[in-house]
Amino acid sequence: MASSQDDDVFDVIVVGGGVAGTVCAYQAAQAGHQVVLIERGSQPGTKNLSGGVFYCRVMEQVFPGFVDRAPVERRITRNVVSFLNATSAVNIDYWDQRLAAPVNAVTVLRAKLDAWLSEQCEEAGVMVMPGVKVDELIVEAGQVVGVRAGEDELRARVTVLADGVNSFLAQQAGIRPKQPHQHLAVGVKSVIRLPRTVLEDRFRVSGDEGVAYALVGDATQGCAGGGFLYTNEDSVSIGVVLRLDDLTAKGLTSSEVHDHFLRHPAIAGLLAGGELLEYGCHLTIEDGPAMAKQDLTRPGLLIIGDAAGFTLNTGLTIRGMDLAAGSALAAAATIDAALESDDVSGAAMDRYRTELDAGFVGRDLALYAKAPGFLENPRMYRDYGLLLADILHGVFDLDTTPRRHLAATAWDRVKASGIGITRIARDAWQAVRAL
Repeated sequence: MASSQDDDVFDVIVVGGGVAGTVCAYQAAQAGHQVVLIERGSQPGTKNLSGGVFYCRVMEQVFPGFVDRAPVERRITRNVVSFLNATSAVNIDYWDQRLAAPVNAVTVLRAKLDAWLSEQCEEAGVMVMPGVKVDELIVEAGQVVGVRAGEDELRARVTVLADGVNSFLAQQAGIRPKQPHQHLAVGVKSVIRLPRTVLEDRFRVSGDEGVAYALVGDATQGCAGGGFLYTNEDSVSIGVVLRLDDLTAKGLTSSEVHDHFLRHPAIAGLLAGGELLEYGCHLTIEDGPAMAKQDLTRPGLLIIGDAAGFTLNTGLTIRGMDLAAGSALAAAATIDAALESDDVSGAAMDRYRTELDAGFVGRDLALYAKAPGFLENPRMYRDYGLLLADILHGVFDLDTTPRRHLAATAWDRVKASGIGITRIARDAWQAVRAL
């Protein structure tokens, strides 16, 4: 395998110890390259908000038996989509044993998962450097040749940025622009401990199975975005994701919306008696397909994971970690080919885009490119939830008046909603095209 001829130059520097960074570093080391992984936190995972659903089948390609080996919380076999109104909720509750074997998705706590991934990197020969803040890229003759941290320099033939949503290093180097607010959202999350028996009773799960909720409507007080709730082994991760531009336009604060969600009568009972373990907010990606179209390479440089915009929200699923891992695999393949041929030029790095487009990351981002536009529809966050609840109220509110057919009841509620059948048809068509 190719390795650095200069002992002071690594083959690969990876900046950022999240899923993308650790998977890329591990794969490159497995291929026989000299790799250093730099993490700003005191250890990988300390800067990440705990909790999330990881669509984890991609990890089996990297770590066979991942679900049994890694510190996962629960295997998601139930998915609930909820239209939450101020005084009602309409839920689509989907349980399927087929999601358990092979395992489709798991909940994870990032402090545990990222630490485990870092350990796998060290066992593969990666030099892990936690507690180091990288200040800037080193660029010589148009090629990235390493990083500078304070007065120290580290040099490498290929540098990989996995430094999060804003990727200040890419912005500072003029590679990627500062993202507009419509591309970004703020996530506010709490992790609340519940006794395991209480959690399993309330959420109707058992063993290592779990449930994931995706909620729109009053969860965000009508702001574009959504609420989420995931069950861990003995805690729940719950919070909201709010699009920055709409949050500002509505004059709301993210913490107030989060607290309003947790107090909702359909939610509060699920959390009653719980102990708050963690609370925080984090910038996240709202329009991943648009961000991923921007520059991802320079001579000697690749950008992966959240730093590249690889997050996808369809309203039904929110994906980030699986896309991060997929981008890391594409980057590692590009790096291996470049180092083997001793060519880290722009053309060699551009193979990364080809690798992405050939796999599920690029194809899924292209497939759901219209999803962010569909989720800008304000009727998604109030009108349709109220309409569904009104239709069902007409079905289940059995007073002494004679009953009417469901179609007639629904038609009356549609007319009363003020949305209009033409607008509903257009929104439905947009949903079909986007999802």
